[in-house]
Amino acid sequence: MEKIDRLDRKILEIISQNARIPFKDVAEECGVSRAAIHQRIQKMIEMKVIVGSGYHVNSKVLGYNTCTYIGVKLERGSMYKEVVPEFEKIPEVVECHFTTGPYTMLIKLFAKDNEHFMELLNGRIQEIPGVISTETLISLRQSFKREIPVLTN
Repeated sequence: MEKIDRLDRKILEIISQNARIPFKDVAEECGVSRAAIHQRIQKMIEMKVIVGSGYHVNSKVLGYNTCTYIGVKLERGSMYKEVVPEFEKIPEVVECHFTTGPYTMLIKLFAKDNEHFMELLNGRIQEIPGVISTETLISLRQSFKREIPVLTN
């Protein structure tokens, strides 16, 4: 696999702060041509260094006022493969992780309010075969969110 160099890292640092920045501005800041930026970004997409792009949506503006993290215990850890597709069927579940520690899985979920959350938890999540218990942590406020820092070698 090809390695990323110092220029790639600088490009990543710039675009991870603002994914909408025009390539010409990135090129100017890096001291290279716009074509070089385009080629470098395309290469990093092909290498799977860059795995997506898009906009961050404000969940509260869309009416999702409750953000929760739910620790999920399964009958057996190996059931993870069967449970993940069930979580994927629930649009409000936005992240799913197979974890170590007290839970088999950790999911992040957005709900409109506490009543909607209870419907999702009791009527959907706890009904999934293999789920034996859940523990909920409600996020009172997201203080910040950011991408992983782009470190130089």
